[in-house]
Amino acid sequence: MTEPHLADLLTTPDRDAFWAEIGSAPPVRRGRYFDRSPVWLVTGYDEALAVLKDPGSFSNDINTRKDSVDVLATAGLPEDVAPYMSETLGAYDPPDHARLRRLVSRAFTVRRVESLRPRIQTMIDELVDDFPDEPFDVVERFAHPLPVRVICELLGVPGEDTERWRQWSSGLTAPDPGAMADSARGLVTYMSELIERKRAAGDDGLLSALIEVRDSDGDRLTDRELISLSLTLLLAGHETTVSVLSEGLLLLLNRPEEQERLRGDLNAVPAAVEEMLRVAGPAEIAPMRYAKHDVELGGVTIPEGDPVQIVYTTANRDPRRFDAADSTVLDRQDNPHLAFGNGIHYCLGASLARTEADLAFRTLLTRFDALGLATTGDEIRWQPGTARRLAALPVRATRAPARHD
Repeated sequence: MTEPHLADLLTTPDRDAFWAEIGSAPPVRRGRYFDRSPVWLVTGYDEALAVLKDPGSFSNDINTRKDSVDVLATAGLPEDVAPYMSETLGAYDPPDHARLRRLVSRAFTVRRVESLRPRIQTMIDELVDDFPDEPFDVVERFAHPLPVRVICELLGVPGEDTERWRQWSSGLTAPDPGAMADSARGLVTYMSELIERKRAAGDDGLLSALIEVRDSDGDRLTDRELISLSLTLLLAGHETTVSVLSEGLLLLLNRPEEQERLRGDLNAVPAAVEEMLRVAGPAEIAPMRYAKHDVELGGVTIPEGDPVQIVYTTANRDPRRFDAADSTVLDRQDNPHLAFGNGIHYCLGASLARTEADLAFRTLLTRFDALGLATTGDEIRWQPGTARRLAALPVRATRAPARHD
C-alpha cells in the first residue's frame, strides 16, 4: 500500500478527494508528514478519540519524539520565534498543561464570552448594513472582518492594528517559508510590545486579565507563556470562525431549501452550525502527538517515540460513527464531531466560535430573503497552504423587506 504524503495536500486540486482516499484506508496507517518524515496517520473516529483522551500514552511534547528532527525548523519557523509559536496549551502535557489551562481559564471565562454577545450582534449588524446590492465577496466583507473584530475586542487589541496581524496570520500558512518566517517574527514582536503597553496602561480586555491572573498559590504566567498563549488566542480565535462562517455559508448557498427551513425555524440554527463544523471544520489535522510507550491502536503497534498525526477531516466523516457520513445533514442530531478536538486539549475558544456562528447565521437568514452564489464556481477561490481556507466567495444577497412593528 502506497504511503500518503501530507505534502501533496499543498498541490492537490481537490482537498476533499485527497482526504477521502486517505480515509478509505485502515484507520491507523503509515504516512509522510509535510517534511516527508514518517508519521502514523490516525484517520478513524474511534481511534482519533482514543488518542485525544489518552495523554498518558500520547504526548504533545516534541521532546518525546525519538529522533532529532526539528519539526518546527522543517516547517519554516526560525529558531528565534519557534518557541513562542509552539509552547502553547496544545503543546503541553500534564501537569504543566493543567497549570496553564487553569490560569488561562481564570481570565477566559464563559461569562466573559457571554458578555460579548450584544457587542458581537452589533458588529454583525454593522457589517450586514454595509452589504452592497450588487454581488460581493462575503469572505472579504463579512467572514474575515467579523472574527477579527470580535477577537480584538476580547483581547483588547487596538482596531488600527488588526490589518497588520491579519496579514501576518495569513502568512503563517503560506507555502513560502520566507513569508512564514517573516510573519512569525512580526507577530511575536507585535505581541511582546502590546503586552508591555497593556502592562503599563491596563484595560478590561482579556489580555490585561491574563497579565494580572494569578493562581491561589501565587503562580502566574511567564512572559513567554503570555506571548504564546496570546498569539494562540489571537490566531485561533479568528481563523476558526472565518472557516466556519465562509465554508458554512457555502454549504447554505448550495441548499436554498435548507435556507428556507432555517428561516422558518431559527432555533434549528445551532444544529446546522454543528454540522457545518463536522463537514467543514476549522482544522483538518490536530497538533502532532508522540507515543510515550509502545501503543496498540487500530490493529497496529505504534512504537515509543513515533509521531502520531490525527486527521480530523476523515475522523469526522467516518461511516462507522456517522450515518450518511459523506452527506451534509443540517438537522443532524447525533453529532459528536471533533472539530474542536476532545479531552484535555479541547479548544478553549469553542464557545466563542459557536456564539459568533449562531448569531451570524441567524442574522443573515433574517435580514435576507435569499442568499445565492454570484458565480458558476470559477470565482470560488481557495488559499494555497497547509490549512483549508476559502480565499473568496462571491454572493448575491436579496434583502428582506423592512419590518415596521
